[in-house]
Order: sequence, then structure tokens, then C-alpha cells
Amino acid sequence: MNFHSNIMTETPDMDTMGGRLLRARDVKSMSVSQVAERIGVKTQTILAWESDRSEPRANRLVMLAGFLGVTPTWLMHGIGQAPADAAEDAATINAELRILKNYHEKLGDRISQLEDRVATLKAA
Repeated sequence: MNFHSNIMTETPDMDTMGGRLLRARDVKSMSVSQVAERIGVKTQTILAWESDRSEPRANRLVMLAGFLGVTPTWLMHGIGQAPADAAEDAATINAELRILKNYHEKLGDRISQLEDRVATLKAA
């Protein structure tokens, strides 16, 4: 189900800007130097942002957000589109598959019961 939350009612991610940046980079499986090269800054600059010693200027923030697949407001304030965690998505899908397989098995059993009843009624 796609639910688009309202920025006014959404519960913010309470991590720091640096923590959110680090998590978004980890989801992309990218090194600090790869991100730095991609947006045109030094590795030390990314490390300073991730450790909350400094923050990116607006132009770099927008570049980071676009590159990492998040919104600038999520990076700065924890509200908006966070990174998609593939491991979490896979776990959710696997759980749903288990539920559906269980329903499928129960449905197959019920179909067999009804077929048996129909056969019994025809034989009578």
C-alpha cells in the first residue's frame, strides 16, 4: 500500500543530519570517497557532514539528496522520503509471501472439501 504522509503529521526521523546521510549512503552501498567524487567535494567534507561537524550548503544538499534517493527535507529534518532499505523490503515481501502461501494451502483444502461434498451429492 502506498501511503503518502503529510509533512505536518509525519513523525520525523530523530537522527542527526549526519546520521541520516550516513544511513542513506550505506543503503546505496557507497563509500565516502565515491559519494565525495560524485558530488565534487573532498572525502573529508563528507566525513565532516556525517559526523555533524558541518552541514552542506543548499546546492550540495540538493545534489546529495538526488544522488542518494531521498528528499532534502529528510536529510536536514528527518521528514520526507527516506532511503529504501532493500533488506527491509525483502523481509516484508517474504512475510507476505508466507501468509499468502498459507492462505493458498487453506483454500486448496477447502476446494477439495467442497469437491468431495459435490461428488457425494451427485452420487446420492
